[in-house]
Amino acid sequence: MKSRHVINRDTRRKLKDTLIRYMITAGGITVLLALLLIFFYLLYVITPLFESAKVSTNSTISTSFSLPSVAIATDEYGEIGYRFDSQGKFETLSLLDKDELNQKSTSEAMSLNLIDHNVHQATSFSQSLPSSNWYGYGLSDGQVALFRPKFITPISTGEGNRAQSQIELTRGVSQPIEQLDPAGSAIIKLSVAVNEQQAVIVGQTADHRIVGLTLNSVISEKIGDTSWQRVPMKLTLTPNEVTDLVVTPNGRFVYLLSDTELYVIEVTIQGFHVREIVDVSNGKAEHYGIKLELLAGANSLMITHQDNTISQWFDVISGGERLLKLIRTVSVGDNVQAVVPEYYRKGFFTYDDKGVIEAFFTTSESRLFRQQLVEQSPQIVAISPRADKLIIETEKHWHIFDVDNQHPEISFSSLWRKVWYEGYPEAKYVWQSTAATDDFEPKLSLVPIVFGTLKAAIYAMIFSVPIAVAAAIYTAYFMSAPMRKYVKPSIEIMEALPTVILGFLAGLWLAPIVDTHLPAVLSILLLMPFSVVLLGYIWHCLPKALIYRVPSGWHALLLIPMIVLIVYLSFLFSDDIELWLFNGNARLFLADHGIGFDQRNALVVGLAMGFAVIPTIFSIAEDAIFSVPKHLSDGSFALGATAWQTLTKVVLLTASPGIFSAIMMGLGRAVGETMIVLMATGNTPLLDWNILEGLRTLSANIAIEMPESEVGSSHYRVLFLAAFILFVFTFIFNTLAELVRQRLRDKYRTL
Repeated sequence: MKSRHVINRDTRRKLKDTLIRYMITAGGITVLLALLLIFFYLLYVITPLFESAKVSTNSTISTSFSLPSVAIATDEYGEIGYRFDSQGKFETLSLLDKDELNQKSTSEAMSLNLIDHNVHQATSFSQSLPSSNWYGYGLSDGQVALFRPKFITPISTGEGNRAQSQIELTRGVSQPIEQLDPAGSAIIKLSVAVNEQQAVIVGQTADHRIVGLTLNSVISEKIGDTSWQRVPMKLTLTPNEVTDLVVTPNGRFVYLLSDTELYVIEVTIQGFHVREIVDVSNGKAEHYGIKLELLAGANSLMITHQDNTISQWFDVISGGERLLKLIRTVSVGDNVQAVVPEYYRKGFFTYDDKGVIEAFFTTSESRLFRQQLVEQSPQIVAISPRADKLIIETEKHWHIFDVDNQHPEISFSSLWRKVWYEGYPEAKYVWQSTAATDDFEPKLSLVPIVFGTLKAAIYAMIFSVPIAVAAAIYTAYFMSAPMRKYVKPSIEIMEALPTVILGFLAGLWLAPIVDTHLPAVLSILLLMPFSVVLLGYIWHCLPKALIYRVPSGWHALLLIPMIVLIVYLSFLFSDDIELWLFNGNARLFLADHGIGFDQRNALVVGLAMGFAVIPTIFSIAEDAIFSVPKHLSDGSFALGATAWQTLTKVVLLTASPGIFSAIMMGLGRAVGETMIVLMATGNTPLLDWNILEGLRTLSANIAIEMPESEVGSSHYRVLFLAAFILFVFTFIFNTLAELVRQRLRDKYRTL
């Protein structure tokens, strides 16, 4: 019978075992829950990127306008609106509901007749891009009246309330009315573009002439005042019938549409110059154009066609020549009345005569929504500056709708397919999230950074896998036990080196060496494997008596002088190698053959990250090989197999699951590595396998741009999408590694 002491000891041991088992189980479950929480949090942040645009009713305001509006707009907050009618009347109205009116001090409504009907009659109207906010009336006597409403945002009061915005109306540029046609013919079509330095006014007269006027800002050197110099222009080469015309906001180009032909006219100091005439019909008679509109930034021209399509055109440099090119076409509903561009994004709205509103975004090639919002035929539609409110004017009402459309530029196409952006010669995969101009369009293709991640990992694995696996085989199978006691811990200690230190050394020490001694580095990479094999062959050919003098398992020491000698000779004859192979200048030779070179490139990353990955692969692979039961190799030797045959036919096959796991663990670390690629590459999101050019990886991109991104923006959420992709990559690699490992284990467990 057991003593009470033994029973108490067994009970305590059982309690400890149970407690430890529960602790380990709880730890495992906690890890799984943490991974699931990370997964679902990433999904939570990413999901809004792919949600459709939503439109909801805000309010309806009754109106009593005598004439329909030809232009309407709102302030930034959607609190006050204004309108122009066809006969030159300007009116403002509050868009706040009763509760908001009680809480906010409001401005008085304004109603002005901008044109003296006793002298002039309005015969045409023009509206510039919403962001520049200039309007013009063409008059019956060949004159033009220009106006610019400007919202003045009041300062907040002490109680935190903000008064409603005020409207200030500017009349004219140099004077309230400009004489556009010297002959005094009525202006039946008009387009204006005004900026601080220049104003360009172009119109078509009733007798089908195209006339223009340029106003150039001139600063007097004596008194410093600004005056405007008038330069009348006339276009002699014009189509018989002008369907529509538009001037770009910078005043450099005029587009004239005449059914199937589009005249691209350049505005110079000397006057108008027809740069090219483009056929916009695409060979189809029913595809003729009926309306022109510019997108935000004024680089893209949108043409509405008779066959219910809208095409996008912009300038492309081809063969050293700038030409207007068709980029993409979208199908729209029947009887589209107008295209309404957004203020700052590359999106636009359309509406038809039945009240159906559609929203599109050009670069993502997305139809964001299509919905009938009003029962009556809209007279005009406008979008607020923040693109969060939609105003539809019908016969007796203004209908205000809230628009939730935060990420229109994001779609499967913009993330994973080539996109033809403005200013690019062709469709490309581009990651460029920020720029210095307001007209910039974020380019958020994930392809270059996913490619960069794979590129960095592949080059790192090419460098590390042969060295790590070969070293593991030799250390576990051939090396003597005393030597192994020093080698294995030394390599495993390398894994403890902070990657920020490796990245620092790679960027500030290794990269300049590769840049300065590129022929030597390439020589080392090519000569080292060949030299090791050659040394092994020479050793094999030596007399047996000499070979047996070296203790078994210590042969690796003979390689060290050889490696040092190869490195020394490569750097010693670097200039001679450069003269022999690269005509004296490696960088110029590579450039002449179309091979780019960056100081911080994939070669530097491959060497540095490969050095970081080697300990991981070596340690796991060496343990797998060393753990192969000794009776298997002894049995192989007993059957007459050589050491090499035993290694290749028995040991490696048995250890293959562990070796494969080691390689996949190294690959997983290479894919997720941040600091080395952050510091050792130029972080250029290029789509090129060239080992001498830079790259940008998912992890480095997140580290660089996340601190600068606006919370909740498309850029911010796409960075989380990049993190999600990295998470999925790691999960896939680990899953494949486990599946292959299990299969190899089942296959060779009978050995």
